[in-house]
Amino acid sequence: MPFNVFRSVSVAAMAASLGACVTGPAPANIAGASWLPGQSLESGSGHPEGDWVMASPVARGAPTCDWRAPRELDNLRRARAEEFLDQASPLSPGDRLTLRLLSDEALGGTYVVQSDGTILIAGHGPLIVAGLSLPEAEETIRSVLVESQVVRPLRNAVSLSLIEAAGVPVAVSGAVFSEGAVRAGERTPESRIGLREGEVSGDDNVSRSVATAIRAAGGVRPDADVQRIYLVRGDAYVELDLSGLAHGWAARDVSVAAGDRVIVPSRGCFDPALARPTPLTPPGIKVFMSNLTRSANNNAGAAIGAETTSLPYGTRLLQALVAMNCVGGSYMQSDRRAVLISRNPRTGQSIVIERDIEKLVRAVGRDAANPLLMPNDAIACYDSRWSNFNEVIGSIGSAVGSATPALLLGGVN
Repeated sequence: MPFNVFRSVSVAAMAASLGACVTGPAPANIAGASWLPGQSLESGSGHPEGDWVMASPVARGAPTCDWRAPRELDNLRRARAEEFLDQASPLSPGDRLTLRLLSDEALGGTYVVQSDGTILIAGHGPLIVAGLSLPEAEETIRSVLVESQVVRPLRNAVSLSLIEAAGVPVAVSGAVFSEGAVRAGERTPESRIGLREGEVSGDDNVSRSVATAIRAAGGVRPDADVQRIYLVRGDAYVELDLSGLAHGWAARDVSVAAGDRVIVPSRGCFDPALARPTPLTPPGIKVFMSNLTRSANNNAGAAIGAETTSLPYGTRLLQALVAMNCVGGSYMQSDRRAVLISRNPRTGQSIVIERDIEKLVRAVGRDAANPLLMPNDAIACYDSRWSNFNEVIGSIGSAVGSATPALLLGGVN
């Protein structure tokens, strides 16, 4: 009986030992799921390549860059650039105004443009001023007050001035990381105008612009066409070239108004100049990390915190692996592997990439296998074979320790 128990324990230990030395299968992906340099590998690189389980949805021989104008522009009027560039930012909900009247000081004071685009003057119906320039709004108010005989028809009978230009809602779509409605030029309580300074007149909210709206939507992706960005207002649109903001030459940003739409087309190919912090790209990215190797039993022990998972835009996989303590330590731990989980934003396809960490550190061609990280990517480190072997030895010791009392009792019987 004791011999049979020892034999069972030995067989289990040998099976576990062999299992520890077997490398798991490389991740499988749909062909064509990769969209950034370093995500796909040539054969013979030494890194796990996985099995491609489905044909690429892109036709063979398709062009690398495939730019097309958004179809929704077909039903809109193309405006001259001057119509938008030389136009002062129109009034929007949340703007604060000062109204002064020569004949009725009681109606004067500070007014806030309501969410429906109107201001409320006592004794009069709501007056729509949103979408108008400041002079146009002043003339609208003057006409109403003259008609109701509140003021005389004098040139300076009504004076309207801007105290503060508030942030405005803008819809951003296309090749950005977070499509949707954003607020461009939103101010913090500390940056509000006229609250502490007292009486002021005039404001220039430089953050109420197309570039700020794009940044608020997560910034442009590396496949964005920053030479053809479309600003839609009402039934008209204008094409803007903001490439200078990304590449370091002159570019003229445009003010936005409430209800504007910004469309950023995709070029269908990667631009490395858009994979770094610029006025059009995100300054940093949030990455999910997991390091549960033997040298770090939990993420807290691996020093993975908010500072580690928030990385500068342009960080590559190997830099992130260093930040999460997956590189270095005992040489017995050098046989680690890392998995990067990312998503192709153009197709919605997820891709899982496995890399041999030591080869990334030592191989001269590491850049071809070292992809850039994108917002919301996830990285995990796997144990080395030696770490797994130590776990097996510990399991064998535990099994033998558990079997000893049974052996002793079996000998007594």
